[in-house]
Amino acid sequence: MGGLSLWHWLIVLAIVVLIFGTKRLKNVGKDVGEAVKGFKHGMSDDKPSGELSDQSRSGNGDGDDTVSGKPRQDDTVSR
Repeated sequence: MGGLSLWHWLIVLAIVVLIFGTKRLKNVGKDVGEAVKGFKHGMSDDKPSGELSDQSRSGNGDGDDTVSGKPRQDDTVSR
């Protein structure tokens, strides 16, 4: 009663082919393959991890921590 042997799996496969037919199983296999390819493409990075995005490169390069290069209003207020 343990695991299923090769013969059990062959019988199950034959029953599935008889019920669904080879054409439908071929289409299902194709759809699953395309879904896996799409998933892999979506998970892969288009850029290397060391490359900066356009937003992080758009700074003026003087080391200022502001977005526009101008000081923020709260930076000029004395506390």
